[in-house]
Amino acid sequence: MPRPDSLSLREARRVAIAAQGFASSAATTDADTTADTVEARHARRLIGRLGLVQIDSVNVLVRSHYLPLFSRLGPYEAALLDRLAYGGKRRALFEYWGHEASLIPVEQQPLFRWRMARAERGEGTYGELARFAVERRPYIESVLAEVASRGPMGASELSEAGRGAGGWWGWSDGKRALEFLFWAGLVTTAGRRGFERLYDLPERVLPAAVLDTPTPEEAEAQRALLRIAAHAHGVATERDLRDYHRLDVTDARLRIAELVEAGDLLPVTVEGWDRIAYVTPDLRIPRKAASRALLSPFDSLIWERQRTERLFGARIRLEIYTPAHKREHGYYVLPFLMDERIAARVDLKSDRKAATLLVQAAHSEPHAQAAAVAPALAAELRRLAGWLGLERVTVVGAGDLAPALAGMLGDAQGY
Repeated sequence: MPRPDSLSLREARRVAIAAQGFASSAATTDADTTADTVEARHARRLIGRLGLVQIDSVNVLVRSHYLPLFSRLGPYEAALLDRLAYGGKRRALFEYWGHEASLIPVEQQPLFRWRMARAERGEGTYGELARFAVERRPYIESVLAEVASRGPMGASELSEAGRGAGGWWGWSDGKRALEFLFWAGLVTTAGRRGFERLYDLPERVLPAAVLDTPTPEEAEAQRALLRIAAHAHGVATERDLRDYHRLDVTDARLRIAELVEAGDLLPVTVEGWDRIAYVTPDLRIPRKAASRALLSPFDSLIWERQRTERLFGARIRLEIYTPAHKREHGYYVLPFLMDERIAARVDLKSDRKAATLLVQAAHSEPHAQAAAVAPALAAELRRLAGWLGLERVTVVGAGDLAPALAGMLGDAQGY
């Protein structure tokens, strides 16, 4: 079948949804899926397809990095992801700066060594961290020596942790030193205690086969990352592609031009988009995308907000840091993907003491019909509650969908 030179917006949405592992996942339509059904191989295959999963510390519902697997595979044992990320030298994932802090397949570690080398030179990191590295180099070297001697360890366990500062999230000097070493690839995450990162030397954490893999040239590694981004997106503009692994504009433009010249990326136009997009030569356009999924606000399908607006017509913003009286949809809002559109948004909270999933707000999108959305969303909320070990779903907030959801769920406290 000849490759199209243009895509309709509906085709682009289907391509994007399928590329992100939704449309092809049997679990997204299988109500009988249980945590025992999803195995490590399913999770590894999915994360390999996505390329990475963003980590976030907010725990009002569940930490964000656990949600993408649930959204695509259905209920699974959350400890499975922990084992893949922190399960000794046979681990399948490692932590590094991909799209922000991320869990990344270990075999991709060589593709980030150029970023580690730049960081060690003070390039590509936060400006204050780079200055700290220059000004406190002997101290940083002493921290590295202590990790080598005593690791794995948290920042608070350093013999000279130093005092916290006003900025930098209250980071101590020890935490700054460890984060610089983490950027530079001189230490990595051995595990977590609660959410506290435990640092150790890469040779004591990562598989030997990974560490022994030759380091690719910088340009080669960047092209590889862009290929991963292109397959994970399905269809993407230059901005979308470089944002996936947070590549610099100059680097990304050079590498994309090289991939186009090599035939690894093919330009297309997309209905309504004001810039050229790119697809891979193996592009397949699904005939439908029958998905039902609650999306973490940090899900890779929607984390580039301009792309989300172009694809779905939904302007999504993280409102955690917005004053309560100015929030439009709520504090921790999950968009609800229904078929090929974002159909609703729900502000959710886990009340663990009461074993209840709280729906603090529920809004439908302008194009959606509440009568059609409410039953599908209610079913997905029940499934989410079950996965989280919560006994009920209670609607306690406002929004045009709240009355219908309350009726469906039958456990409302008012709306």
